[in-house]
Amino acid sequence: MRKQGQVDFGATIEDKDSDSNDSESLSHHLFGTDDDSFSITIIENIRKDDQYGMFVWPCSIVLAEYVWQHKSRFFGANVLELGAGTSLPGLVATKLGSNVTLTDDLSRTEVLANMRKVSQLNNLKCKVVGLTWGLWDHPIFNLHPNIILGADVLYDTSAFDDLFATVTFFLQNSPGSVFITTYHNRSGHHLIEFLMEKWRLKCAKLLDGFSFMPSSKTHALSGNIQLAEIILGSNCIK
Repeated sequence: MRKQGQVDFGATIEDKDSDSNDSESLSHHLFGTDDDSFSITIIENIRKDDQYGMFVWPCSIVLAEYVWQHKSRFFGANVLELGAGTSLPGLVATKLGSNVTLTDDLSRTEVLANMRKVSQLNNLKCKVVGLTWGLWDHPIFNLHPNIILGADVLYDTSAFDDLFATVTFFLQNSPGSVFITTYHNRSGHHLIEFLMEKWRLKCAKLLDGFSFMPSSKTHALSGNIQLAEIILGSNCIK
């Protein structure tokens, strides 16, 4: 089972090294072209089709590029990535000087373990926390992010309400914070509008995900990807 819009883009970003024994692969993702450029290496596993968090999805590439292009905004910020999976946006934020907490569903122990491995592989210090949307357990009360990231977290409509409840909790408890998400403009868009109104959220910025991507990365991506910055308010996406 694969999510809509999956592509193998590790090789097109830089290169991909495979291990034929366990189908683990390393994808290398380059950011920048000047002296301050860097590469992030991600561990993926192409056989774990039930583990969405073991792939790098197109929305993750788009969000990571947005983080890179707004590097001054992320320096010194407290950043929380929801549904982080392979964690590319959060890792880029860490590289740029953010204090990053990577999260995924508490039950996805293999994904959480892979997040720790990827952080160590890139010599980055990230906190990894199991966080299930809509559940108010102890770890959630200790997190006070300035910026919340979520790449392709809007794919399962049954989880939308729990996601927005969780996002709203963080926005309310961290004044001035923002939720930055990338998503495929699928049929669930009207549900997103409804839930944003329900939770009194508003879209402060809405961009075509391809409008700021370098051409070296766009040719490998597919679908209609949008980026939204969401804050507390009363309006929904128009």
